[in-house]
Amino acid sequence: MSEYPSGSMSECQVESWPHRRFSFRLSHLLLSFAFVLFQAIPSLAQDNYEIQVYGADTVARRQTMVELHSNFTISGSKAVVNGLFPTNHSFHETLEITHGITDWFELGYYNFTSARSGEGWDWVGTHLRPRVRVPEERHWPVGLSLSMEFGYQRRQYSPDTWTIEIRPIIDKQAGKWYLSFNPSVDRSLAGENKNKGFAFSPNFKVSYTLIPKASVGLEYYGSLGPISKFDPLSEQEQQIFSAVDLNLSPDWEVNFGLGVGMTRSTDHLIAKLILGYRFKKFPFSRH
Repeated sequence: MSEYPSGSMSECQVESWPHRRFSFRLSHLLLSFAFVLFQAIPSLAQDNYEIQVYGADTVARRQTMVELHSNFTISGSKAVVNGLFPTNHSFHETLEITHGITDWFELGYYNFTSARSGEGWDWVGTHLRPRVRVPEERHWPVGLSLSMEFGYQRRQYSPDTWTIEIRPIIDKQAGKWYLSFNPSVDRSLAGENKNKGFAFSPNFKVSYTLIPKASVGLEYYGSLGPISKFDPLSEQEQQIFSAVDLNLSPDWEVNFGLGVGMTRSTDHLIAKLILGYRFKKFPFSRH
């Protein structure tokens, strides 16, 4: 999602939303996510469909964010391995639609597709992603939110057909510097990794605002293996992207970059583009 603030509640809305009611609902959601988190979570294969380090903000109430994630693998796997299609010269297009339910809760939908010479354009899978955050009115020193993404992907594109991801999100804007850390964990609900343990997949971003409408930075994406015992370095998935964010307006999101894989288990070179627009009265919002 965009790093822009997604809006604040009006003074009357703050007064009409008692602190105890918000705290109880947020705590209930956090505890529910935590219960899922402490189930067995195995290492998942890198998919490269949505390459993004999340910011803590959510989409404002009754607004809808539509994004296209376009990724091209310049250099990747070139043969079918364990029934999985090769990634070399594959083009991944993901449609993401996120709607703000309240000022601290959003629901996202993903549709994944893949295209490669000789294979045509193929549907890969669908995910849902609810997310809650601590509102700005609480004046926390950092932005904090929690997402849970779950869904299905076809076997020829992933060794695990049903998966779940729990992603805490911590970010901070400090002058011209922006930092975001996503210490994610993943679980297979169905597939060859179903019975394995926790997997740690940290993502991190640091960027610097060069001019008011453009920032440059680095993004790190990793999948290190089970938390109890990380995979050997050669079997881990680690990527670093140089990235540019264009801050055209609060309604637009533009991010593009070039990523390099740092281990033999990672696709070697990937180009990515994220293009998003926030609809304030379309398609689900009411006047």
